[in-house]
Amino acid sequence: MAEHFADRLLAAIERKGSPVCVGLDPVLDRLPEALRRKFATFTGEAGRVAAVRSFCLEVLELVAPYVPAVKPQSAYFEVFGSAGVAAYEACVARAHELGLVVIGDVKRNDIGSTAAAYAEGHLKVGAASCPDAVTVNGYLGSDGIKPFIEQATSAGKGLFVLVRTSNPSARELQDLATQDGRKVYEHMASLVASLGASSVGACGYSHVGAVVGATVPDEARALRDLMPQQIVLVPGYGAQGGTADDAAVSFKPDGTGGIVNASRSVIFAHTEKQYAGMDWKKAVESAAKAFASDIAAAVKRRKP
Repeated sequence: MAEHFADRLLAAIERKGSPVCVGLDPVLDRLPEALRRKFATFTGEAGRVAAVRSFCLEVLELVAPYVPAVKPQSAYFEVFGSAGVAAYEACVARAHELGLVVIGDVKRNDIGSTAAAYAEGHLKVGAASCPDAVTVNGYLGSDGIKPFIEQATSAGKGLFVLVRTSNPSARELQDLATQDGRKVYEHMASLVASLGASSVGACGYSHVGAVVGATVPDEARALRDLMPQQIVLVPGYGAQGGTADDAAVSFKPDGTGGIVNASRSVIFAHTEKQYAGMDWKKAVESAAKAFASDIAAAVKRRKP
């Protein structure tokens, strides 16, 4: 396997045939009822943690044939304390065993030695329970990003820096215009491109990627040009309202340069109308397959 994260990710995408990532956001109240009942007799929070762990491990098995990557959201594990963190690490390790690239959605944000400690903790060298890449909130500036780049470089891993996010209130800050007329998110894109320029793999992409939401396709088109060497992680597809064509604008015309995430629309597919009455495992598998096909087709439509 290639040591450079971007090379490794693009190779995984090529093998699976679709640039997609399933997010593991195990909201307890939305887990299948049968699974919640199974662990209801456990004492205290043990049953809830066991249900979350069991659910995520099962989801990994179901989606692995169709997707190259998964993105566990650490908040839904951290809420259970140390037992939840252990469940998160177990899921990361199992995903690696299944040959999946793992993006830890941790959105860490700090500066100096504190950022370095976060980076080391989440991107340990050779640790099966640590992800291949993490999300980073870079809005403290370059000294909040550089420690993650340094750790990722030494560990053969990657990071995705928030540039233009998919939440509605992002406009309150990220869309503000500066004195030169550029938006704040455009400045962030230029910073990410600059910081990632020295860590480009054989594939032509840096291991310093960016996060740009599918819900802002007009902005995404411009950001693709500002960050030619960045792989763009695209949230917002499905439950948040972004379409496959909205997500595809973050890709280059050759079909590379992006990976699209879907969480709730896949892992909780059993609650969706189109899968009503279907066993929850079959619903997850069907949704993952449909998601991968939808994105692959949209990206193909962009090719000249």
